[in-house]
Amino acid sequence: MLERIVVDPAVHELRPDFAVLAMTAEGLVNAASDAQSSEWLQAAGRGAAVDDPHVEAWREAYRAFGAKPNRTRPSVDALLRRAGNLPPINQVVDAYNAVSVEFALPVGGEDLDGYQGPARLVRAIGDEPFDVISGGEPVVEHPDVGEVVWRDDAGVTCRRWNWRQGVRTRITESTKNAIFLLERLEPYSLDRLHAAGEDLAARLRTLSPDVRIQNRIIS
Repeated sequence: MLERIVVDPAVHELRPDFAVLAMTAEGLVNAASDAQSSEWLQAAGRGAAVDDPHVEAWREAYRAFGAKPNRTRPSVDALLRRAGNLPPINQVVDAYNAVSVEFALPVGGEDLDGYQGPARLVRAIGDEPFDVISGGEPVVEHPDVGEVVWRDDAGVTCRRWNWRQGVRTRITESTKNAIFLLERLEPYSLDRLHAAGEDLAARLRTLSPDVRIQNRIIS
């Protein structure tokens, strides 16, 4: 999977400074949130830097493809605004949300077994399916033309770069294999990006000592 992940040239034209650390974790043992994963969230929240310049860089990136970041916020912006009151989801999701807040970095996590084909970051045509739940019922939405989306062969997995993840590939307590996408823009350094990846890997190994982790930087 890692070798086949692609960032389309149209995305690099929009933001030449974009880089993503893609990480696969195979052999996870996930479970309901516990005291440890909840404490990760609380500790990250206590040190949250809501004015980190990386957040503004992401707002600018959203404006560049026509999104309004005050209405559909970049994931790191939304998390930092709620940093003192982040709800636990499950252990793996808590782990990557804590890293996102602590490092002021958009981090997405997906169930690798839900993918059909490789992950790729593209500008949307507008007819790609995006599976969500609305009013308790499954609904298929579509991205805007030109919107930056993560997708696979079956459709969109995350809209507006890192704003909203779909249902099909979300991480649940039964997830065994996952892919994580840690995304940076300047002025965020690659050293800091690597440090965030190492922190996430350490937390995943705490949860699942036998997990097999690989990563790759795409820039």
